[in-house]
Amino acid sequence: MRKSAVLLAGLLTAVNLSACGTAGGSAEPAVVVEVKNMAYNPESVTIEKGQTVEWRFDDGGLPHDVVGEGPLEGRLKSELLTEGTYSYSFDDAGTFTYHCTPHPMMVGTVIVRE
Repeated sequence: MRKSAVLLAGLLTAVNLSACGTAGGSAEPAVVVEVKNMAYNPESVTIEKGQTVEWRFDDGGLPHDVVGEGPLEGRLKSELLTEGTYSYSFDDAGTFTYHCTPHPMMVGTVIVRE
């Protein structure tokens, strides 16, 4: 009986943890930008208001980030990453630019339509 209770508790914990991963509203990205070869690819993307862009970092160990300019300064800001992902949901329409702090020649644009 005790063994069944322990198994049931473990199962319930696993179910609760898997639900937490989706409950936060983490939506599938509308667009994926690859960060490799010292560039954002594609350099410019167009999405709808409320959609998410995901940046995937994989540039052979070189650290990069995503840092917003203008109205997104201080809001769109990833850590320096050599691998992994960073996502940002765009709630306002407009044209938004960003760059890589250690490599200022790396620039990108997100166009957000209504």
